[in-house]
Amino acid sequence: MPRTTAASLVADARARAGLAQRELARRARTAQSVIARIEGGITSPGWETLCGILASAGFELRAELVPRSRGRSHVLEDVPRILSLSPEERLTELRNAARFFDAARPASRGAV
Repeated sequence: MPRTTAASLVADARARAGLAQRELARRARTAQSVIARIEGGITSPGWETLCGILASAGFELRAELVPRSRGRSHVLEDVPRILSLSPEERLTELRNAARFFDAARPASRGAV
């Protein structure tokens, strides 16, 4: 996915709205030179300023975070071995893991 910049968003919104830089600046209550610097990539506005400029052109900016695919977890590679253990062996592994994690904790965590 190509990276979208503030410069391309403002220029695209302005063009799609059929506005000159001066008219967009007037609507956004800023100077034409500010719009020109943003579109030229000379300066990058903050999120609120960018949203305000785009709103002045009649657009709404939405951001969405989508989690990345993590692929296969290495933890799952141990499942067949664990399933092959008897219940007693599983409990022993669990006890050993608990001891390991307890030993790894800083001593100050338990003190209140």
